[in-house]
Amino acid sequence: MNKRDYYEVLGVPKTASDEEIKRAFRRLAKQYHPDVNKEADAEAKFKEIGEAYAILSDPEKRRQYDQFGHAAFEGGGSGFSGFNMDDIDLSSIFDDLFGSSFGFNFGGSTRSRRNSPSKGRDRLVQMHLTFEEAVFGCKKSIHIDLNETCEKCNGKGGFNEKVCSKCNGRGTIVMEQKSMFGIFQTQTTCNACGGSGKTFETVCNVCRGNGFTKQNKEIVVTVPEGVDTGYQLRISGKGEAGINGGPNGDIYIEFHVKKHEFFEREEEDIYLTVPLTITEASLGCKKEIPTLENNVVLEIKPGVSTGDKLKLKGKGIKIPNSSRKGDLFVQLKVITPTKLDRKQKKLLEELDKSGLDNESEFKNFKKYLKN
Repeated sequence: MNKRDYYEVLGVPKTASDEEIKRAFRRLAKQYHPDVNKEADAEAKFKEIGEAYAILSDPEKRRQYDQFGHAAFEGGGSGFSGFNMDDIDLSSIFDDLFGSSFGFNFGGSTRSRRNSPSKGRDRLVQMHLTFEEAVFGCKKSIHIDLNETCEKCNGKGGFNEKVCSKCNGRGTIVMEQKSMFGIFQTQTTCNACGGSGKTFETVCNVCRGNGFTKQNKEIVVTVPEGVDTGYQLRISGKGEAGINGGPNGDIYIEFHVKKHEFFEREEEDIYLTVPLTITEASLGCKKEIPTLENNVVLEIKPGVSTGDKLKLKGKGIKIPNSSRKGDLFVQLKVITPTKLDRKQKKLLEELDKSGLDNESEFKNFKKYLKN
């Protein structure tokens, strides 16, 4: 089933700011909350709104969605897979924005959600490449600080687990408040156990109860041939450690390629401007030019002009994850000399007197002047 565009779901443009997205989410969530809206599809709309907000409020996921759409989270977008909408804790999102007394449960208790395995956080790393590194591929190392599962407590955060005495294992506490209108109850996350429903006799002194330790990791990245600025490479399972035994997140490498001194790139094709003297352009010549792999000799026919273009098929850049290559386009540029010695000036004057302006372009221009 095709999903609606997330921006359309929240009723905001693609240029919407984080604050505009949050405001739209608040307004729609209140409108379609099943305790308020008794329409048959209110609950489905409510969840759809929460799902859209979960993606668009996360800068990294929003960037992926803008680039690949829903396919980014369904295994169909350029290297993206492994993301599951079930990993989104909608209860947590609504609780954070409206308070836990907002009163709608998305299946299971808050405690069971907090104790269920969930995927670790993804990380985005910027990598700078030279033109040659991007064209031919290479291996490069990155260093990144990541949350790793604490080895001492195995990610639990402590030792000798027991039921939280404050919430009796529920993960939430109910508070009553009397007013002239009656007694109101509010449910909040237990601040003693953080909603997990359990505590420890001894908190781990390495991770201080977090279950994670910050470690600087070196990761060797194999850069494929033909990447360009903006291309993202996914390294599966190398991101932040998962929660409650969940899988690790992923690392996304975003490339930035330095411009070349002579070659200009347009996707898989490259362009090279080759300078010619006026004699080479007039008489023709054999010109040695560079390509990505080696130098080749190119035959220039007589009478070429600035802007003429020649194509060398298959001499461009390899398309990532493909065996096909682009083309090399040679753009000719006739250079008019500006520093002439006495002998060169005399030769050009004699050449000019020999009738160089007999070409049809000159004749047509003179005819127009007379008319």
